[in-house]
Amino acid sequence: MRHLLKDTDASVAVMAPVPWFPFRGKMWGSYGKFAEVPRQETRHGVAVEHPRFLVVPKIGMSLTPGFLYRAAKSALEARLKAGEKIDVIDAHYLYPDGVAAAKLGEAFGIPVVMTARGSDVTEIGRMPGPRRKILKAIKSAAHTICVSNSLRDELISFGADAGKITTLRNGVDAERFKEVRRNKTREKWQISGKVALFAGWLIERKRVDIMLDAVAKLDDVTAVIAGEGPLLGDLKAQVERLGIAARTRFLGKLVPEEMPAAFSAADVLVLPSEREGWANVLLESMACGTPVVSRAVAGALDLVTCPEAGRLVDGSDPEAYAGAIQRVLASPEDREKTRRYAEKFGWREISLAQKEIFERAIAGSAEPKK
Repeated sequence: MRHLLKDTDASVAVMAPVPWFPFRGKMWGSYGKFAEVPRQETRHGVAVEHPRFLVVPKIGMSLTPGFLYRAAKSALEARLKAGEKIDVIDAHYLYPDGVAAAKLGEAFGIPVVMTARGSDVTEIGRMPGPRRKILKAIKSAAHTICVSNSLRDELISFGADAGKITTLRNGVDAERFKEVRRNKTREKWQISGKVALFAGWLIERKRVDIMLDAVAKLDDVTAVIAGEGPLLGDLKAQVERLGIAARTRFLGKLVPEEMPAAFSAADVLVLPSEREGWANVLLESMACGTPVVSRAVAGALDLVTCPEAGRLVDGSDPEAYAGAIQRVLASPEDREKTRRYAEKFGWREISLAQKEIFERAIAGSAEPKK
């Protein structure tokens, strides 16, 4: 959105509903954090509103789009009554957000553009109930954007109209992601050899265990894990079993400002995720000069297409990942060459394409209904 504002004459406001919870504080976990979110704030000069919606744990998945719609409907009604003009609703993630947004569009006569980002298609979209609601939302929406060709293909295989779906990949902010503090960061990590980095949530579908198994087969490689999540304890136990604790670093969750230095300090980024839409970390790593080894899924197929980008691996075999990592490390490309490859994936052309889709949606909504 920041790039859309920078590269076009669009004006935007954000409505980001959060789950309602009555108590604040760390003892309540993520729900306590939701309770601390302000009703309104400004980020990067953009007004952000956080209406509350009800979440019913465990059984609420089918109900959430409806609760999300009701919360957003009240907030949107207030905006319109105050004289605010809304030309188009831009919804990200098809379920529950896109489904709720499509209902908003129908209720207020505002065109809706949705964006599919990954597991909303490859995981949630494969569940019969949510899939029916997603397909209904796509039919109702003016247009749907996918961040990779594979997501578009899967939606079409579900029965979505191919003519209403466009692939627009994410870009990379090359001004922000560039090589910085490579040597200082490696000194901080107390590493002198080759570094394989994972960056992301420590959850099952990311398959960090595969990366650790692969590193165990490579005597001269140190594994660095940047992230937190429910599998942290299991991964630390795995490191002990594999006997690679001395050459493994768990950094915990890094703030966004720390990520360019982390990417820069690595020799290869490893992403064995079972499912991804368009994994931003791949491009961000390349923009910092670090090639990648990724599972051959979704956006990675569109992105890792040459040696300077890295290598792709089919399946879950740690031996195959070890081989791919070894090939990247044994024949290192010029880091500047990897950087130049990433620079081809800028945001400006994406922003201009977004604007064109929004303008078509607005024009279409103004046409008389047949």
